[in-house]
Amino acid sequence: MTGLNSHKDLVVWQKAMELAVITYDLSKGMPKTEQYGLTSQMLRAAVSIPANIAEGNSRGTRKDYARFVSIARGSAAELETHFDLVVRVKLLEREAVTRAILLNDEIGRMLNALRSKLSQDDSGFSEEDQDYLPSP
Repeated sequence: MTGLNSHKDLVVWQKAMELAVITYDLSKGMPKTEQYGLTSQMLRAAVSIPANIAEGNSRGTRKDYARFVSIARGSAAELETHFDLVVRVKLLEREAVTRAILLNDEIGRMLNALRSKLSQDDSGFSEEDQDYLPSP
């Protein structure tokens, strides 16, 4: 292994945390009337992504890890929908959310790749792939 000691060492978790921060920043531009509606849903989805990556990484099996990665991927899809909706109903301008949309798309691809690797049998992993697995 290359020395991952924590979920915080995972690039996908780091990017997901960045996305959560960006989403919090975007939420400040949302109308107060959406505080308990769309804003709340966006924030919950954004926070769910790194939280599920962290929880899955700390689990004892690849099967559990893969399940939590799938949940994180679902949250990323949910967040993508929220971003699309806030633009469609003109709560935020597309230019304001473009960076978040692109980062969310990148995270989604990374989660898909991670989920695929976790679903392979042990023989399908290289040494660097072991960095995605929970510690024994």
